[in-house]
Amino acid sequence: MRNYKFLSFITGIFTATLLISNTLDTKIFSFGPLNLPSGIILFPLAYIFGDVLTEVYGYAASRKVIWTGFISLLLMILTYEVARILPAASFWPHQEAYNNILGHVPRIVIASISAYFVGEFCNSYVLAKIKVKMQGKAMPFRFVASTVVGQAVDTSVFVLIAFGGVFGSGEMLSIILSGWAFKVAWEIIALPLTLVVVNYLKKAENEDYYDVDTNFNPFHLSQKNSTGSHRAVVSTAP
Repeated sequence: MRNYKFLSFITGIFTATLLISNTLDTKIFSFGPLNLPSGIILFPLAYIFGDVLTEVYGYAASRKVIWTGFISLLLMILTYEVARILPAASFWPHQEAYNNILGHVPRIVIASISAYFVGEFCNSYVLAKIKVKMQGKAMPFRFVASTVVGQAVDTSVFVLIAFGGVFGSGEMLSIILSGWAFKVAWEIIALPLTLVVVNYLKKAENEDYYDVDTNFNPFHLSQKNSTGSHRAVVSTAP
Protein backbone atom coordinates (compact mmCIF):
# COMPACT_ATOMS: atom_id res chain seq x y z
CA MET A 1 0.00 0.00 0.00
CA ARG A 2 1.28 3.45 -0.88
CA ASN A 3 2.25 6.07 1.68
CA TYR A 4 -0.50 8.69 1.75
CA LYS A 5 -0.39 12.21 3.15
CA PHE A 6 -3.72 12.27 4.97
CA LEU A 7 -4.65 8.64 5.70
CA SER A 8 -3.12 8.66 9.20
CA PHE A 9 -4.88 11.91 10.07
CA ILE A 10 -8.24 10.55 8.89
CA THR A 11 -7.66 7.36 10.88
CA GLY A 12 -7.07 9.40 14.06
CA ILE A 13 -10.19 11.55 13.64
CA PHE A 14 -12.25 8.49 12.73
CA THR A 15 -11.11 6.65 15.87
CA ALA A 16 -11.78 9.67 18.09
CA THR A 17 -15.27 9.91 16.61
CA LEU A 18 -16.00 6.31 17.56
CA LEU A 19 -14.73 6.68 21.14
CA ILE A 20 -16.53 9.94 21.87
CA SER A 21 -19.84 8.91 20.30
CA ASN A 22 -19.93 5.62 22.23
CA THR A 23 -19.55 7.46 25.52
CA LEU A 24 -22.24 9.96 24.52
CA ASP A 25 -24.64 7.12 23.73
CA THR A 26 -25.30 6.59 27.44
CA LYS A 27 -27.84 9.44 27.20
CA ILE A 28 -31.06 9.40 25.15
CA PHE A 29 -32.42 12.82 24.21
CA SER A 30 -35.63 14.07 22.59
CA PHE A 31 -35.54 16.09 19.39
CA GLY A 32 -39.14 16.98 18.62
CA PRO A 33 -40.88 13.64 18.02
CA LEU A 34 -37.55 11.80 17.75
CA ASN A 35 -35.85 9.88 20.56
CA LEU A 36 -32.13 9.60 19.86
CA PRO A 37 -28.93 8.40 21.56
CA SER A 38 -26.63 11.39 22.08
CA GLY A 39 -23.80 9.76 20.17
CA ILE A 40 -25.76 10.47 17.02
CA ILE A 41 -24.54 14.07 17.29
CA LEU A 42 -21.09 12.91 16.22
CA PHE A 43 -21.36 9.32 15.02
CA PRO A 44 -22.55 10.07 11.44
CA LEU A 45 -19.09 11.54 10.86
CA ALA A 46 -17.78 7.98 11.03
CA TYR A 47 -19.89 7.03 8.02
CA ILE A 48 -18.77 10.12 6.14
CA PHE A 49 -15.17 9.11 6.84
CA GLY A 50 -16.08 5.62 5.67
CA ASP A 51 -17.31 7.05 2.37
CA VAL A 52 -14.17 9.14 2.01
CA LEU A 53 -11.87 6.22 2.78
CA THR A 54 -13.53 3.80 0.38
CA GLU A 55 -13.97 6.33 -2.41
CA VAL A 56 -10.40 7.64 -2.32
CA TYR A 57 -8.24 4.87 -0.87
CA GLY A 58 -10.28 1.73 -1.56
CA TYR A 59 -11.98 -0.95 0.51
CA ALA A 60 -8.82 -2.52 1.94
CA ALA A 61 -7.59 0.78 3.40
CA SER A 62 -11.05 1.43 4.84
CA ARG A 63 -11.09 -2.07 6.33
CA LYS A 64 -7.80 -1.44 8.20
CA VAL A 65 -9.11 1.85 9.60
CA ILE A 66 -12.31 0.16 10.77
CA TRP A 67 -10.30 -2.48 12.62
CA THR A 68 -8.17 0.26 14.19
CA GLY A 69 -11.36 1.80 15.56
CA PHE A 70 -12.55 -1.55 16.89
CA ILE A 71 -9.33 -2.20 18.78
CA SER A 72 -9.48 1.30 20.26
CA LEU A 73 -13.06 0.70 21.41
CA LEU A 74 -12.06 -2.55 23.09
CA LEU A 75 -9.24 -0.78 24.91
CA MET A 76 -11.67 1.90 26.06
CA ILE A 77 -14.20 -0.58 27.43
CA LEU A 78 -11.46 -2.52 29.23
CA THR A 79 -10.04 0.54 30.99
CA TYR A 80 -13.51 1.87 31.86
CA GLU A 81 -14.33 -1.47 33.50
CA VAL A 82 -11.02 -1.66 35.38
CA ALA A 83 -11.58 1.86 36.74
CA ARG A 84 -15.14 0.96 37.75
CA ILE A 85 -14.07 -2.17 39.63
CA LEU A 86 -11.24 -0.46 41.52
CA PRO A 87 -12.35 0.53 45.06
CA ALA A 88 -13.26 4.19 45.34
CA ALA A 89 -11.32 6.45 47.68
CA SER A 90 -13.14 7.18 50.94
CA PHE A 91 -13.37 10.90 50.12
CA TRP A 92 -14.69 10.36 46.54
CA PRO A 93 -18.51 10.17 46.63
CA HIS A 94 -19.21 9.64 42.91
CA GLN A 95 -18.91 5.86 42.50
CA GLU A 96 -22.65 5.43 41.95
CA ALA A 97 -22.70 8.21 39.36
CA TYR A 98 -19.73 6.61 37.60
CA ASN A 99 -21.53 3.26 37.55
CA ASN A 100 -24.76 4.81 36.28
CA ILE A 101 -23.04 6.55 33.36
CA LEU A 102 -19.85 4.77 32.39
CA GLY A 103 -21.04 1.45 33.79
CA HIS A 104 -23.41 1.21 30.83
CA VAL A 105 -20.67 1.91 28.30
CA PRO A 106 -19.50 -1.74 27.96
CA ARG A 107 -22.93 -2.80 26.66
CA ILE A 108 -23.07 0.28 24.44
CA VAL A 109 -19.61 -0.49 23.04
CA ILE A 110 -20.46 -4.15 22.42
CA ALA A 111 -23.58 -3.01 20.59
CA SER A 112 -21.57 -0.44 18.66
CA ILE A 113 -18.84 -2.92 17.70
CA SER A 114 -21.39 -5.44 16.45
CA ALA A 115 -23.47 -2.82 14.64
CA TYR A 116 -20.56 -0.94 13.15
CA PHE A 117 -18.86 -4.15 12.04
CA VAL A 118 -21.79 -5.14 9.85
CA GLY A 119 -23.03 -1.62 9.08
CA GLU A 120 -19.76 0.00 8.01
CA PHE A 121 -18.66 -3.00 5.99
CA CYS A 122 -22.06 -3.02 4.26
CA ASN A 123 -21.62 0.70 3.57
CA SER A 124 -18.10 0.25 2.17
CA TYR A 125 -19.05 -2.84 0.17
CA VAL A 126 -22.07 -1.17 -1.45
CA LEU A 127 -20.11 2.00 -2.22
CA ALA A 128 -17.17 0.10 -3.73
CA LYS A 129 -19.40 -2.10 -5.86
CA ILE A 130 -21.57 0.76 -7.12
CA LYS A 131 -18.48 2.83 -7.93
CA VAL A 132 -17.14 0.12 -10.23
CA LYS A 133 -20.56 -0.56 -11.78
CA MET A 134 -21.19 3.16 -12.44
CA GLN A 135 -17.58 3.74 -13.53
CA GLY A 136 -17.05 6.38 -10.86
CA LYS A 137 -20.02 8.52 -11.90
CA ALA A 138 -22.85 9.94 -9.75
CA MET A 139 -20.75 10.22 -6.58
CA PRO A 140 -23.51 11.99 -4.55
CA PHE A 141 -25.98 9.20 -5.34
CA ARG A 142 -23.42 6.54 -4.44
CA PHE A 143 -22.67 8.14 -1.08
CA VAL A 144 -26.34 8.42 -0.10
CA ALA A 145 -27.27 4.94 -1.37
CA SER A 146 -24.47 3.26 0.59
CA THR A 147 -25.40 5.22 3.72
CA VAL A 148 -29.07 4.25 3.45
CA VAL A 149 -28.07 0.56 3.47
CA GLY A 150 -25.25 0.80 6.00
CA GLN A 151 -27.15 2.93 8.50
CA ALA A 152 -30.25 0.75 8.32
CA VAL A 153 -28.15 -2.26 9.32
CA ASP A 154 -26.04 -0.36 11.85
CA THR A 155 -28.92 1.34 13.67
CA SER A 156 -31.06 -1.80 13.89
CA VAL A 157 -28.28 -3.98 15.28
CA PHE A 158 -27.09 -1.29 17.71
CA VAL A 159 -30.50 -0.60 19.24
CA LEU A 160 -31.41 -4.28 19.59
CA ILE A 161 -28.19 -5.07 21.45
CA ALA A 162 -27.83 -1.83 23.45
CA PHE A 163 -31.43 -1.43 24.58
CA GLY A 164 -33.01 -4.88 24.30
CA GLY A 165 -34.72 -5.66 27.62
CA VAL A 166 -34.27 -2.04 28.71
CA PHE A 167 -36.95 -0.48 26.52
CA GLY A 168 -40.11 -1.96 25.00
CA SER A 169 -40.36 -2.95 21.34
CA GLY A 170 -42.27 0.24 20.53
CA GLU A 171 -39.61 2.44 22.05
CA MET A 172 -36.82 0.53 20.31
CA LEU A 173 -38.58 0.77 16.94
CA SER A 174 -38.93 4.50 17.51
CA ILE A 175 -35.22 4.81 18.26
CA ILE A 176 -34.29 2.71 15.20
CA LEU A 177 -36.44 4.69 12.77
CA SER A 178 -35.51 8.03 14.32
CA GLY A 179 -31.80 7.20 14.32
CA TRP A 180 -31.81 5.89 10.75
CA ALA A 181 -33.69 8.93 9.43
CA PHE A 182 -31.47 11.34 11.35
CA LYS A 183 -28.24 9.72 10.12
CA VAL A 184 -29.34 9.63 6.48
CA ALA A 185 -30.46 13.27 6.71
CA TRP A 186 -27.09 14.11 8.32
CA GLU A 187 -25.32 12.48 5.37
CA ILE A 188 -27.39 14.45 2.86
CA ILE A 189 -26.83 17.76 4.65
CA ALA A 190 -23.08 17.13 4.87
CA LEU A 191 -22.88 15.89 1.27
CA PRO A 192 -21.56 19.14 -0.26
CA LEU A 193 -18.70 19.22 2.25
CA THR A 194 -18.05 15.50 1.75
CA LEU A 195 -17.72 15.99 -2.00
CA VAL A 196 -15.29 18.86 -1.53
CA VAL A 197 -13.15 16.79 0.85
CA VAL A 198 -13.17 13.75 -1.45
CA ASN A 199 -12.24 15.74 -4.53
CA TYR A 200 -9.46 17.51 -2.63
CA LEU A 201 -8.05 14.23 -1.31
CA LYS A 202 -8.14 12.60 -4.74
CA LYS A 203 -6.01 15.41 -6.11
CA ALA A 204 -3.72 15.69 -3.07
CA GLU A 205 -3.11 11.93 -2.88
CA ASN A 206 -3.19 11.43 -6.66
CA GLU A 207 -5.47 8.47 -5.96
CA ASP A 208 -8.94 7.33 -6.99
CA TYR A 209 -9.24 3.64 -6.15
CA TYR A 210 -11.50 1.21 -8.00
CA ASP A 211 -12.10 -2.11 -6.20
CA VAL A 212 -12.23 -4.25 -9.33
CA ASP A 213 -10.95 -7.56 -7.92
CA THR A 214 -10.73 -6.72 -4.24
CA ASN A 215 -11.09 -9.36 -1.53
CA PHE A 216 -14.06 -8.06 0.48
CA ASN A 217 -13.60 -10.45 3.39
CA PRO A 218 -13.64 -8.21 6.52
CA PHE A 219 -11.01 -10.43 8.15
CA HIS A 220 -8.57 -10.25 5.24
CA LEU A 221 -6.05 -7.65 6.41
CA SER A 222 -3.54 -7.78 3.60
CA GLN A 223 -1.59 -4.61 2.89
CA LYS A 224 -2.65 -4.85 -0.73
CA ASN A 225 -6.12 -4.32 -2.14
CA SER A 226 -5.95 -7.52 -4.20
CA THR A 227 -5.70 -6.54 -7.87
CA GLY A 228 -7.97 -3.53 -7.71
CA SER A 229 -7.07 -0.72 -10.07
CA HIS A 230 -5.85 2.79 -9.38
CA ARG A 231 -6.49 5.85 -11.48
CA ALA A 232 -4.32 8.94 -11.20
CA VAL A 233 -6.42 12.05 -10.70
CA VAL A 234 -6.00 15.22 -12.68
CA SER A 235 -9.41 16.70 -12.10
CA THR A 236 -12.51 15.39 -10.35
CA ALA A 237 -16.20 16.17 -10.39
CA PRO A 238 -19.21 14.75 -8.51
